[in-house]
Amino acid sequence: MLKPYASQPMETRGRLYTETLSTFRSPFQRDRDRIIHSSAFRRLKHKTQVFVEHEGDYYRTRLTHSIEVAQVARTIAGALGLNEGLAEAIALAHDLGHSPFGHTGEDALVELMAPYGGFDHNAQALRIVTKLEKHYADFDGLNLTWESLEGIAKHNGPIIGPYADPKKHPADAPLPYVLQEVNDQFDLELHTFASAEAQVAAIADDVAYNHHDLHDGLRAGLFTADDLMELPLTGPAYEEVDRLYPDLDPNRRDHEALRRIFGYMVEDVIAIANNRLSSAMPETAQDIRDMDRTIIRFSKPFFQNLKAIKRFLFKRMYRAPSVVIERKRVTGMVNALFPLFMQQPELLPKEWRQEIDLAQSDTDLARIVLDYVAGMTDRFAIQEYERLFNK
Repeated sequence: MLKPYASQPMETRGRLYTETLSTFRSPFQRDRDRIIHSSAFRRLKHKTQVFVEHEGDYYRTRLTHSIEVAQVARTIAGALGLNEGLAEAIALAHDLGHSPFGHTGEDALVELMAPYGGFDHNAQALRIVTKLEKHYADFDGLNLTWESLEGIAKHNGPIIGPYADPKKHPADAPLPYVLQEVNDQFDLELHTFASAEAQVAAIADDVAYNHHDLHDGLRAGLFTADDLMELPLTGPAYEEVDRLYPDLDPNRRDHEALRRIFGYMVEDVIAIANNRLSSAMPETAQDIRDMDRTIIRFSKPFFQNLKAIKRFLFKRMYRAPSVVIERKRVTGMVNALFPLFMQQPELLPKEWRQEIDLAQSDTDLARIVLDYVAGMTDRFAIQEYERLFNK
């Protein structure tokens, strides 16, 4: 049974293009299924989080990360009486707009697109689900519900207004052009917080990457279990495992410790959310949106402990010498491919030529090139670079 403040599927604000209801699936379940069957979702298999796609079969990709986020989102949403289908749909879609080479590729495209309206991976995800997926007879995109589009756009918080994060969204900065286009068609109420389900998807993202980046960093040899013994949360987790399972095989020891950290995070979120919901007593999903802060978050002490882990990961993993070297290499690829396609758009595949013919300015062309480059997988970007520059 859904709580009154959950997003009720039969009260959806609808789709941009009207469709008949599905016989067996709610509107939000239908959104989830369309995302899973999209081309962009399949491409996440060869887009990486931290490591480049070819570096190892065991490291997380955007696809495995999105599946893990969806699993966490379902668990939290179910425990809180929220709509699991909507939380899962937003979780599965939240990384669709990421470029090749993780945040390294995104940073490069942000600079390259600065003269042409910028680049933001959340906005690019909206562009994918509203325009770039071209499979249906009646519309471009996936024609998702308003609630799913809202969740993709602002699961990390309001974009404009008094509650927007000024570091991410300066008050005097224009909206990313993609976000502006979608919002003009289908007002996403960018000044409010998102639904509780979207907030769950956002916190599930934090849970998943805090857990799996520790695991991937250990596997890559960037740090050791002894290093993690010195940190809050991870140290007590290892101590508990050592007490219960003396002389456990190192791989099993790591797994047992990290799964406990995973559990700590989920339990903290659920406990704090239940307390906040009991105190605020929201009666509708809109009441959640109209609050002055997120309702789904970590407790303050727990969040401080997570910040210590994030600082450790930033130094030992995200800025590890081997990772930095690879970042420079793949940044060079993106910085070479983008201007080449701007100068010679005829190099783009045939199916993109019609879009190019309609371009009326350098900005129009840059946005087409962005759609193409941002949609590349790590593997394809490397192949294209080798083909075009190492003849």
